[in-house]
Amino acid sequence: MILQLRRTTVLAVSTVLAGLALAAAPASAHTPPLSPPSARSMPEPVDAATARVQLSRLTVTEETTPPGYSRTKFPHWATQNGACDTREVVLHRDGQDVVQDAACRAAAGTWYSPYDGASWTDAADLDIDHVVPLKEAWRSGAASWTTAQRRGFANDLTRPQLIAVTDNVNQAKGDKDPGKWMVPLASYRCTYSRAWVQVKHFYNLSIDSAEKAALQSALNNC
Repeated sequence: MILQLRRTTVLAVSTVLAGLALAAAPASAHTPPLSPPSARSMPEPVDAATARVQLSRLTVTEETTPPGYSRTKFPHWATQNGACDTREVVLHRDGQDVVQDAACRAAAGTWYSPYDGASWTDAADLDIDHVVPLKEAWRSGAASWTTAQRRGFANDLTRPQLIAVTDNVNQAKGDKDPGKWMVPLASYRCTYSRAWVQVKHFYNLSIDSAEKAALQSALNNC
């Protein structure tokens, strides 16, 4: 009887200790890791094979800039969902741990710029890039659009057209197409080229010969 009581006591103590050990285990051991900053970004563009097909279907023509261009003809940033404007929506989408103030402005957070691999903690260091710039769209077909169509293009959150990036990198890009400018970070050039082609294909915008050659080269390296 004494031996049986001792065995029962040992078993009970062991059970309690096991429970304490489980309770002491850090909760993070069972918590999935956060996505890397580069994974929280614009919608994933079409794959390289699809981009090559779409590129082959774009109209190739030498570009001129029709008179009358102005950024105001592409109204941005539009209010999304009755609250935040498009810039703030993209900053929130592309950042980590973003805190917004009462006016929807990003007051805190961390952002990774896939164009150059830089990280930022101040939203003022970021621009929202139109992958296909507004002026590039104007000279490749958007000059004939309605204002409503241009507004949709300038605020498109469905296609891979808007992305938060380092401000001076975006300013160096300006309105240049891939025949004149490519993202500095080589590992992102495939994604950028796929996005560019998808946007131009969706909006039925033309390309010039140098632009097409640069895109073909980038897609062949995907």
